[in-house]
Amino acid sequence: MSVFEKVCTLLSSLEKEGKIRSEEYELCEKYSLARLTSFKTGGVATVLFPETLSVAAAIYPLLKKEDIPIFVLGNGSNVIARDEGYDGLILSLIRLKKTQVSDVCITAESGALLTTVATLAQRNALTGMEALYGIPGTVGGAVFMNAGAYGTECRDVLAFVNCITSSGEFKTYSVDELALGYRTSRFEESDDLILSATFRLKKGKAEEIRAAMDDFMARRVEKQPLEYPSAGSTFKRYEGRFTAQLIDENGLKGYRHGGAMVSEKHAGFVINYDHATSSDIFAVIEKVQETIFESEGIRIQREVRIIE
Repeated sequence: MSVFEKVCTLLSSLEKEGKIRSEEYELCEKYSLARLTSFKTGGVATVLFPETLSVAAAIYPLLKKEDIPIFVLGNGSNVIARDEGYDGLILSLIRLKKTQVSDVCITAESGALLTTVATLAQRNALTGMEALYGIPGTVGGAVFMNAGAYGTECRDVLAFVNCITSSGEFKTYSVDELALGYRTSRFEESDDLILSATFRLKKGKAEEIRAAMDDFMARRVEKQPLEYPSAGSTFKRYEGRFTAQLIDENGLKGYRHGGAMVSEKHAGFVINYDHATSSDIFAVIEKVQETIFESEGIRIQREVRIIE
């Protein structure tokens, strides 16, 4: 039985039990991963789009129990999908976008865009998320990797996270329980599925918050190759050294393989310059890593994750 057929069977059983309705999800076979990732590359996979948190929470433990390979995907802004596709289920949470404001707190479902939440904060005169405005990921992805920019990280404004475990138990973790570090969290070693997150902010002035957001976005536009498909910063920061500077100093800015290239605007970005394949992108990443190690003795690590 194929992954698609197995998931169909599980969803049908949940419908018969009255736990979900057919209009609360969409299941697609052989769906192009290029449509779901910011690199715009990759093969096909079976993709499940829950429309509600209840569907995600109901199906997730069953998928784990049946040992169906799962890759949880948000906005696809920090991942690479292989050209061969993925022989498992992509659980896309991108349609789980509900948000709620309560005093100085904002609760957002895992598929809500971080930029949307930052904009909501500004409209409610809540400060703290200005530097996160413009990060293209979802709330779930931001929590998973403790996303950050310009001196602010997710953990600086996060209050708690709601999850469901692989056994179907709902759990709430405070920010102090999440082991949030530089581009890492407890979720890297956990099977818990992030359902929503609550951010605790501070009262501010809407016009000042808007001005700060616009300033951060202007810096991004000026320094980052936003006009090309990419996954943002391709490599993690190396302690004591700027990775982009290392790449530039080793003459790799503008290095190309097929349609992929080290950005000439910002050496920390590998971009889909001209109809690249995922294999092209991997080749550029490996070239950068090998060159830096041979020259500097430094092993720089990917920040982007591989769907596998």
